[in-house]
Amino acid sequence: MTKIVYNDCLGGFGLSYRGVMRYAEIKGVKLFAFTDKRDENGIIQLRDAKTRVTSPEEAFSIYYYTSEDPSDDNYFNANGIDRTDPALVRVVEELGSVANGMCADLHIAELPSRALYRIDEYDGRESVKTNYDYEWNIAP
Repeated sequence: MTKIVYNDCLGGFGLSYRGVMRYAEIKGVKLFAFTDKRDENGIIQLRDAKTRVTSPEEAFSIYYYTSEDPSDDNYFNANGIDRTDPALVRVVEELGSVANGMCADLHIAELPSRALYRIDEYDGRESVKTNYDYEWNIAP
């Protein structure tokens, strides 16, 4: 069986701060979380890992990098994680709803190995569809 992570609510796929950091831990990647706040010199501030995300605005203002240098070369895009990545599946299984990003309700679909599938999306809500979920016409 193959497990696939998808978002089952309006808004869109996304991992919480704890979800991203747990994913990085499983993958063995050191991530640095920055906020979009800047100090008096205009330098982006490193986020304190012990500080909880307390507002929707703060959740949208966290950026992850693989270095303490917040440059484009070191940017980590958590939304680009492969939905079948075993580490992502593990994060969702371990953390449950705590893994959900700001506008997400993450679930896991199970399909037979090698099954044809796609993730359909409407307004951020996703569904996992296989070739058996569609009625096909045959061209004459």
